[in-house]
Amino acid sequence: MTPVIASVPAGHVYVRHLDPPVGAPTVVRLADPRPRADVPDAQWWPPRMLEPGWVDAHADDFDLMHVHFGFDAVSPADLEDLVACLRRHGKPLVLTVHDLRNPHQLDRALHDAQLDVLVPAADALLTLTRGAAQQVRTRWGREATVVPHPHVVEEPRLSLPRRQRRPGDPFVVGVHAKSLRAGMDPLPVIEAVAEALPLMPGARLRVDAHTDVMTPGFARHDEGLATRLRELERRADIELHVHDYFTDDELWDYLESLDVSLLPYRFGTHSGWLEACHDLGTTVIAPDCGYYADQRPCLLYAVAHDSDSDSGRSERPVATGSLRDALLTAHRERPQWRADPLERARERAEIARVHDEVYAAVLDTVASGGVVCTS
Repeated sequence: MTPVIASVPAGHVYVRHLDPPVGAPTVVRLADPRPRADVPDAQWWPPRMLEPGWVDAHADDFDLMHVHFGFDAVSPADLEDLVACLRRHGKPLVLTVHDLRNPHQLDRALHDAQLDVLVPAADALLTLTRGAAQQVRTRWGREATVVPHPHVVEEPRLSLPRRQRRPGDPFVVGVHAKSLRAGMDPLPVIEAVAEALPLMPGARLRVDAHTDVMTPGFARHDEGLATRLRELERRADIELHVHDYFTDDELWDYLESLDVSLLPYRFGTHSGWLEACHDLGTTVIAPDCGYYADQRPCLLYAVAHDSDSDSGRSERPVATGSLRDALLTAHRERPQWRADPLERARERAEIARVHDEVYAAVLDTVASGGVVCTS
């Protein structure tokens, strides 16, 4: 029978692309329960599937639970209750370790405590890069199957040719100051790029900022950042674009308009933004925290080392010399790292196959009466 998966979440593009690109899905994923009556249908957070009461009420509706993300606000004690509830119902737990450091939380203690519950309890572990798998091995003594991130951009856009540069076109570096997750620190990066522009003939810096960051009275307003960006705009050091969230098509258009997308992260692990750039052929310059270079081809800039951060890397300011060097390399070499759509399709089929194998293995263990969780 086709296994039924309680994916947390189900509606995210990453999870949707765990199905094979053609043909019928090989598993059934339950739809995300609506968190509350007053939220839009598309909203999956906070995920109700992580509530023991939901598991008790729906245990007959699924075969295993696969947690990806969305447990940001769930206490470690509540996660322990969830694990105990799954055990009572004989439901295995699969965990994909997307984030070894939560990009939404300034203090890493909560996410570490959450992982200290979920990683040892999981009956199977997956992650996206070899570097992350090594961290899982070092921190918890568990082996995680490495499965690459599937494509983000959908067909037919994935296969459309990228607009060719014409003589005289500017070399555009983009920094996107989204709604300022805790793991973002865009201003030092923007200042460093602005200083390097004279070294790159024909280059310009485009900075995009969400309306809620730039507008007083909004919850995510950052007065210091907004004031400085306006100053840089007046000095013509940057081209500032203030807008609400892009639709997917607007985001793809934006990324294709850039030669380089510079990730202003001070901590993190993996990046869906990097995958979208890879799909569209936009060069990425990323910090050397996390495992971005393990994930897809990109250029790196250094940050100071800190033994308390995952992989021994820092959350302190960027090393501007290495960022300048990465920019100059991108400007000089114009790397072409666009994903091959056919290879993306083959990769996605392989991703689906590996997930099927993981699910089958844990479900076979349950069916044989074995103990599913092994460390």
